[in-house]
Amino acid sequence: MTVRTLRTTLAAAAALLALAACSAPSDGESGDGDGGGAPGGQDTLVVGIATEPDSLSPLLGYGKDGNSKIFDGLLRHDEELALQPALATDLPQVSDDGLTYTYALREGVEFSDGSPFTARDVVFTYETVLDDGTNYPYKDELDAIESVRAEGDHTVVFELAYPYAPFAERTVLPIASADAAGGQDANTGPYNTEPVGTGPYVLTDWTPGERISLRANPDYWAGAPTVERLTMAIIPDDDVRVTRLRSGDIDAAVLPPSLAEGFADEEGLVTHQAVSADFRAVTLPTGNPVTGDTAVRRALDVAVNRDLMVEGILQGAGRPAYGPVPTTSPWFAEGTERAYDPEEARRILDEAGWTEGDDGIRERDGLRAEFTLWYPAGDRLRQDHALAYASDAREIGIDATVESGSWEVIDDRLAEDAVLSGGGNPADPDFDLYGLLHSRLAGDGWNNMAHYTNPAVDEALDAGRRTADRDARQEAYDAVQRELADDPGYTFLTHIDHVYVMADRWDGVTTQPEPHDHGLGHGPWWNVESWQARA
Repeated sequence: MTVRTLRTTLAAAAALLALAACSAPSDGESGDGDGGGAPGGQDTLVVGIATEPDSLSPLLGYGKDGNSKIFDGLLRHDEELALQPALATDLPQVSDDGLTYTYALREGVEFSDGSPFTARDVVFTYETVLDDGTNYPYKDELDAIESVRAEGDHTVVFELAYPYAPFAERTVLPIASADAAGGQDANTGPYNTEPVGTGPYVLTDWTPGERISLRANPDYWAGAPTVERLTMAIIPDDDVRVTRLRSGDIDAAVLPPSLAEGFADEEGLVTHQAVSADFRAVTLPTGNPVTGDTAVRRALDVAVNRDLMVEGILQGAGRPAYGPVPTTSPWFAEGTERAYDPEEARRILDEAGWTEGDDGIRERDGLRAEFTLWYPAGDRLRQDHALAYASDAREIGIDATVESGSWEVIDDRLAEDAVLSGGGNPADPDFDLYGLLHSRLAGDGWNNMAHYTNPAVDEALDAGRRTADRDARQEAYDAVQRELADDPGYTFLTHIDHVYVMADRWDGVTTQPEPHDHGLGHGPWWNVESWQARA
C-alpha cells in the first residue's frame, strides 16, 4: 500500500465512521472560552487541550510528572529533562547503599493562601498518596518508599525498601498543603477542586468539560510570571480545536500532524514539534479467544506497516514503535525491531491452524478471527491508526472492526475488546514498562490493559526496578524487550512527536522531551512562567 492509498483509505473509512459515530463529543463552548480575558494579548494565553484531569489534587495524581503550574515538586525538569531543584535547594544526598535520600528545603516559600511551606507538607503528601485509603492510581510508582520523615522544618528524609535508581525522578511529584488538604477525605474533599499550592499560578475557575482558568501568583518564590492569565480550554475533538485556533478563539493547541500542516503558512502562528516517548499501540486482551492467541498476536506484530503509518499518518513526525521504549532511547534493545512481513504473518497463522474462509477471514475450530478495536471519539490520530491497523489485519485474514466511543464506554470493554491505547515516559524505562506489562497490575485501571502475563517479563521488571547498577538494569530491560518481541501482548505501532500550533508573541518558548500526557503541563507552555512578552 502506498502513502497515497493509505490516506485515501483512511479518509474514506473516516467518513463512514463519522456518519455512524454520533457519539463523538463536542466541546460545547462558545464565546471567549477563557473565563478571564479574551485571547490575543501578551499577558494572556488560552490553550486548547484534548483532555482534562479528574482532579487538581496531587494526592490523586494531578501533575505527578511535573509542570503542574499550581504546585511545585521537590525537583523539576529542565528543557533537556535533567533534574533541577525546585522546593528543594539542591539535588538529594543519596547514601552509599542507595536506600536513603535526604532533601534540604527552601526557606521562606509560601502556599498561595499565605501559609508557610515546610517539611511537614512533604511528609503529608507522600504519606497520604501511599495510604491504602487514598485512591492514588500510581502507588506502584512509589513502591520503593519505606518511610518519609521530617528533620526539622527544612529537611526531609526518604528511606527506601530497596535501591530504586530513578527515585529522584519520582520527587517531581507536586507537594500539597497539609493545612489546606488535611482533615478531609483525600478522595472526595474540596481540595480536589480548590487546590492550594506553591506554584506559579493559582486556580480562579474550573468548569469541567469546558475550561480551567489560572492567574499568575504574584508572590511566587521564583518571581511572578509575565503571562498573567493562563486558560486551558477543554476541546476533545481535534477538528474543533483547529476551527477555534483558526478563528482566534484560542492562542495555541496540540494538533495531529496532518491538521497542523494546514497552519504552516499562517501569519502570526508558529509550529513547535516536541520529541516524545508517546506511543500508540493496540491492546490484545488475553481474555479474548482471538486476541489472546499467541499466534494471532505474533502475526499482527509483523503484519502492520509501521513505516507507512509514520509517513502517511504522522507526516514523518514520529518513528516506528516496537515496544514502549523508543528506538531513540539508550535503553532500546537493538535487534528487537520487527520488519513488515505479511507473508510471514500468513505463515504463522497457517501453522497455528487458522484457515482462510470463503470471505477471506480465517477461522479455527469454528472460531472466526475477528475482534473489536476501540478508539476514543474525536481523536483523529487514534482513529487513523486504528483504521490503518484494521486494513493491515484484513490483509492477513483477521477482521478488526473499528468502533469509537467515550472513555467511559471503552473502560467497560477493556477485558475483552482491543483498544488503540497510548502511553510512554522518557524519564526512565521503569516508568514505561512496569505498569504496562507487570502481571500484578493486570486490569488495574489503565495499567496493563491487555492483562499481559509473562513470568520472565515480571522477573526482569522486578530486577530492573530493584537495582541501581546501570549495566544490570540494561540487561533486565533488554530481556523485557526481547520477550515482548517473542510474546507480544500489544501491537506497538508508532512513537509520536507532539505538534503544537500557537501564536508567535512570546520569547522563551521551547519544548521538552515529552511523555504521553500533553495537556496542562506538557507542551511549549511547560515553562510559561518564564516567558517574556515580545516587544
